[in-house]
Amino acid sequence: MSLSDGPASQERLFEAIEFAARAHRGQFRKGTQVPYILHPLRVAEILIEVDAGNSLIVAALLHDTIEDTGTTAAGLAQRFGAQVAALVAAVSEPDQAAPWEERKQHTIELLSTATTDALMLLCADKLDNVRSMRRGERSAGPAFWERFHRPRPSQAWYYQRVALALCERAKKDPLRTLAGRLQREVNALFAAGTPSRSSREA
Repeated sequence: MSLSDGPASQERLFEAIEFAARAHRGQFRKGTQVPYILHPLRVAEILIEVDAGNSLIVAALLHDTIEDTGTTAAGLAQRFGAQVAALVAAVSEPDQAAPWEERKQHTIELLSTATTDALMLLCADKLDNVRSMRRGERSAGPAFWERFHRPRPSQAWYYQRVALALCERAKKDPLRTLAGRLQREVNALFAAGTPSRSSREA
């Protein structure tokens, strides 16, 4: 995002930061005392670095509000516009009560039909997740994976599938750049290779 986007766009950006900070108040990154708001801020930063548009960056700041807070798509549309609300809704898991495998399979299947902007948002989200996982594993060792609902092999299956699907959809920049970064981070984290389906379900 550049200064040419104008004062109105910049005002909406800071309004989204304030909205997300309030929505995620009291939430922390899994197994840590790191305020959750740092995650959407980093996702937005990743997209700013590749000159994404204002609506996409605003959606990045808000991308977990439907899933993890009391925010609705209608509320986001009223406050930030239909485009932002549609992007956040597109990357939100539809049923948080569903089994982990079902929710992650939904995301994988979404990658084949999602718009370029939704793909960029998903890619930036997963890129920050994997970077955080690498830091966590370096710090805590194997015990790091005990924080998650599924073990390391299941996480490897998911992130490897997501990275592969994004690389297959990424025909040009900036999505191609982001997908390449994600692929490298996933390879670095899960260097042992792709787990089999049986190991994922063990």
